[in-house]
Amino acid sequence: MGIINRGIKNAFRNNVRTFSIIVILSISIAMALVMFMSLKTVNSKIDSVKSNIGNFLTISPAGIRGFEGGGELLTSDDTAKISQISGVSAVASTLMDHLSSTNTNLQPAQDAGSFGKRQQREESGSTTTKPPADASSHSFQMPVMVSATSDLSMVSSLNISQLNITSGQLFDSASSDNVAILGSALATKNNLTVGSTFQAYSKDIKVVGIFDGGNQFANTLAIMPLTTLQTLSGQTGQINSAIVQVSSIDQISSVETQIKNQLGTKADVTSNQDTSSQALTPLENIKSISVYSLIGSVIAGSIILFLAMIMIVRERRREIGVLKAIGSSNAGIVNQFVIEAMVLTFLSSVIGIIAGALLSNPVLKVLISNNTSSAQTGGDPASHGAMMRMGAGAVSGAQGAIKGLTATVGLDIILYGVLAAIIIAIIGSAIPAYIIAKVRPAEVLRSE
Repeated sequence: MGIINRGIKNAFRNNVRTFSIIVILSISIAMALVMFMSLKTVNSKIDSVKSNIGNFLTISPAGIRGFEGGGELLTSDDTAKISQISGVSAVASTLMDHLSSTNTNLQPAQDAGSFGKRQQREESGSTTTKPPADASSHSFQMPVMVSATSDLSMVSSLNISQLNITSGQLFDSASSDNVAILGSALATKNNLTVGSTFQAYSKDIKVVGIFDGGNQFANTLAIMPLTTLQTLSGQTGQINSAIVQVSSIDQISSVETQIKNQLGTKADVTSNQDTSSQALTPLENIKSISVYSLIGSVIAGSIILFLAMIMIVRERRREIGVLKAIGSSNAGIVNQFVIEAMVLTFLSSVIGIIAGALLSNPVLKVLISNNTSSAQTGGDPASHGAMMRMGAGAVSGAQGAIKGLTATVGLDIILYGVLAAIIIAIIGSAIPAYIIAKVRPAEVLRSE
């Protein structure tokens, strides 16, 4: 008990020195805590991004992109084989078709405009820049896009960024019923509500839901179950694209190779791995900075306390000699200085933990700002465009994940902070105290 009391009292023998040590140590502990919280937050986000953003492959029939090109469609048997590949967590098959006045009573929700009229001229074989002379009597009408997917939870397979049901409900992806959900603009244009029906492929199609797709194009779509559209359009078992979700971005290359080997030349397989890696680059940079800064802060705190304790024990060489002369053991002397160091470190850790909690998010925001700005300047616009075609919203999702990082202080963070403080105290005090404690009392007293 006497050793503990002396250790606590000794910590306050020189108020100026005590104050200086506490201030410097608290800064080191605060910085270490900030970097540790940043590291923990970034590691968690990296794992999330790898498993949820950028881990997609797009499979298209060779030579076909949407309604362009030529070739043979893929089949449901192809995607069934793909789903068995190791590392594939989900496969969403997609089929798209055009509905026109010949096979539906739906009115398109958007006007042709100059771009649509250009498509009309190209389809009719005209290369002029003006509408045909009889355009007034043959007004071009945009087709209604109808899409189907085997997995409504993977909205990127539909080339939309969201599927927010505003009225009604989603249908079962495995359904074969003649049902559909309509984009809000298409439903409004045709005065359709949940429970209404419209004609398509000479069949009555029931509207079971209205959705907001997040943009004007998406809100002009009609979405049906995959089996239903395959049957009604006469394309049983066929698909014109598939989105493959891989368990982790780290497995993209392996899965892509296996799919190419499986399908051969009948399909084109594209990946957004490069762009996704660019999205992860800022997080990896922040992680590296946090690791090095954390190590540096702990080392700096230990060195500061180490030098301070060397100075203290040298000042008390005579006191150490007297203690040893009256029978104090080396362990007792070492423990006295360790307790003194731990008192200083404890006070520093209290201040450091409070400061670290207050500074963690501002520091993290600075790190994010610096790294995202540098990553954006080095990006490839073409790759971003490809990424958007392969999975709508993937880039914005990754950027949002980075910008939305928030460090939180939990009990585990506080415990780690206290543990770091204890390590700093032990390393910084035990070694110099032990060195001085080994000096013989007679030598110490004679030198005085």
